[in-house]
Amino acid sequence: MSDALQAPRGTFDVLPEQSALRLTVEVSARKILEAAGYRRIETPAFEDTDVFRRTVGESTDIVQKEMYTLIDGGGRSLTLRPEVTAPIVRAYAEHGMHKLAQPVKLWYLSSCFRYERAQAGRYRQFWQIGAEAIGSEDPAVDAESILLLAAILEELGVRGVRLRLASLGTPASRARYRELLQAHLRAHEDRLAHDVRERIDLNPLRAFDSDHAGTREVMQTAPLLLDHLDAADVEHFATVRALLDASELGYEIDPTLVRGLDYYTRTVFEFTSEALGAQSGVGGGGRYDGLAEQLGAHATPGMGWAAGIERILLAAEERPVPEPVCDLFVAVGGDGAPERTAAFLLAAQARRAGVPAQVELAGRSLKGQFKQAARLRARYVAIVGADGIELKDMENGEQSAVPSPSAVVATVLRGRFET
Repeated sequence: MSDALQAPRGTFDVLPEQSALRLTVEVSARKILEAAGYRRIETPAFEDTDVFRRTVGESTDIVQKEMYTLIDGGGRSLTLRPEVTAPIVRAYAEHGMHKLAQPVKLWYLSSCFRYERAQAGRYRQFWQIGAEAIGSEDPAVDAESILLLAAILEELGVRGVRLRLASLGTPASRARYRELLQAHLRAHEDRLAHDVRERIDLNPLRAFDSDHAGTREVMQTAPLLLDHLDAADVEHFATVRALLDASELGYEIDPTLVRGLDYYTRTVFEFTSEALGAQSGVGGGGRYDGLAEQLGAHATPGMGWAAGIERILLAAEERPVPEPVCDLFVAVGGDGAPERTAAFLLAAQARRAGVPAQVELAGRSLKGQFKQAARLRARYVAIVGADGIELKDMENGEQSAVPSPSAVVATVLRGRFET
């Protein structure tokens, strides 16, 4: 096949059998999140570029290398969303959600776009489920958010899950720590990766994420942010941990945990799965108490997370693909237009009554239509002929004449109820 006829590199088609599995993620997320008071929100696929430049961070790979940005017909710079939290906080401010009871709890299932190296479970267009609780700085919000993602991953059968937990402190405590870390990095600058050296002034914490051997050695003796939190940060983090302990959710403290977005404050966390190998992250997030101000809105605390659907499915236990349900297959028992019309109308009537029904659409012989009904695992086959309708029960093989389309529908509904 010509390259011009293939999906762009780093993207993929969601085929019907894959769509059925992805729906299980949505169903689980909706059930668990909405039971906790979260309501669904969707934002546009593209935003004003400044939404991300102001919040994600000028020094991050996302802003520097990975955003899909365009100039529209009006000369405005727009960007396909690389993440969803900043757009949701923008929507919170724009639509006056601060007037609602706080925190405002929102969840989403959205596609995101990043230009990065394509690999298993990591694509240039990818889908995320996520949850955001905006308007409260209570550490219980942090703990609840983490527990909800844990519940979703457990229900979906994600294997080998580990929870890493840390605190990034407030901007003030982090600013003091940055000076210590920058001094350490400059003292060992000759051993650092090129990109880490370039970020010493802008984003020194990203050095903890480097896989460069020299950098990793330097970071083994680096000062740790958890040792330099102020008293309020320490108390907040202790309360989050106490709530997780009381909920019997296991975790490990990882003082080197940083997130790829600059807006995080205080609690940060990540769920990993041993089933994913080196790129083990399934989902994570944290608190972002300064993000609304970065967008020009009033100071508003927030907490949230995102989890990749593709990565969840890669890490989950294998599940059978749900088969489409077909309770009734309507076969055309003659060559005339009246029979085809009657069959078409019978299928439509059955669907209106809530019966999953399909009708012959490919001009098969009657024998071929029965084969198709068997492929669909249809419970009943209605044969519409010039002399009326006959209904066959595919489970017991019984076949008999039925006086009307309504009687066909009633029989199928009764069979569904009895089953």
